[in-house]
Amino acid sequence: MSQSQPQSQSPYAAAVARYFEAWNATEGTDQLAEAVAAAWVEDGSYTDPLADVSGHARLAAVIAGAQEQFPGFVFRQTGDVDGHHDTARFGWELVSVADPAVAPVAGFDVITLAEDGRIRSVLGFLDRVPTA
Repeated sequence: MSQSQPQSQSPYAAAVARYFEAWNATEGTDQLAEAVAAAWVEDGSYTDPLADVSGHARLAAVIAGAQEQFPGFVFRQTGDVDGHHDTARFGWELVSVADPAVAPVAGFDVITLAEDGRIRSVLGFLDRVPTA
């Protein structure tokens, strides 16, 4: 899998780390585009109850939209990454940078990895969303 991962880090954990780097990258710079390209294969996809996109440009647009909807928030992993074969699952939450106890959105994702360790597909599930 990825050559840049620490020896002790599993390919699943390395992919999830790049995934969160992409979700927390800043739009308006090359950082978001670079992070998406590092996390996903070119035709990679993301599907959750609110989105169904593929390709780097559309993935970056979904991420930018989430950042616009929740300014001052970042995504963080909850719990461990569990994986086998080319598939892994993990929990996450969207937390306030100012007060990490404020986490209005949470869920879990299932990813499928390509041979190079980047994400081929994400299936996202929302466990907690704002009511208003």
